[in-house]
Amino acid sequence: MVAIRGQVWTEAAYLAFERSSEERHEYLDGHIYLMSGASANHNLVVGNAYAALHAQLRKRPCVIYPSDMRVKVRPSGLYTYPDISVVCGTPQFADDEHDTLLNPTLLIEVLSPSTESYDRGKKFQNYRMLDSLQEYVLIAQDSTRIERYTRQADDEWLLKDVSQVEAVLELPSIQCSLALADVYEKVTFENEPPT
Repeated sequence: MVAIRGQVWTEAAYLAFERSSEERHEYLDGHIYLMSGASANHNLVVGNAYAALHAQLRKRPCVIYPSDMRVKVRPSGLYTYPDISVVCGTPQFADDEHDTLLNPTLLIEVLSPSTESYDRGKKFQNYRMLDSLQEYVLIAQDSTRIERYTRQADDEWLLKDVSQVEAVLELPSIQCSLALADVYEKVTFENEPPT
């Protein structure tokens, strides 16, 4: 992400700018940051994970959103675009535009070289402030690996790490699962044929 230089932005100014922009930007502490584009692997992994979860959630009281759904972390003021957001129950939105979700149950980020440390660090720190958030999932795009962080009763987060292509990762917060073979279907890693 690249910070846009210049003025300090209010939330209202950011939202007005963002709603008229063709590019997506994050917002935090009065600054907006241009979000970088995604690789072919990133897009395949996001699409595969979205399709797998969408099929499981179709007849259930959960809604899945792709990366164009903005999420606001109210305690910190962060506005961001997770790769996948799921809310179980009634979605709550920041205003009548219904384009900024406040209460995700599960968030998924596909790791990119330019954002991996942010997704693991500051972004996850912000996400943990969301009372509604029960699970945070990080999916690698350069190898077969999914990490799931699950909120515990004492507000600690428990890590489950899977990397075998035949593995299936359970997502208890939304009562779904992700088969790694499905998530990585047609994804080609360097020097490997497509799966």
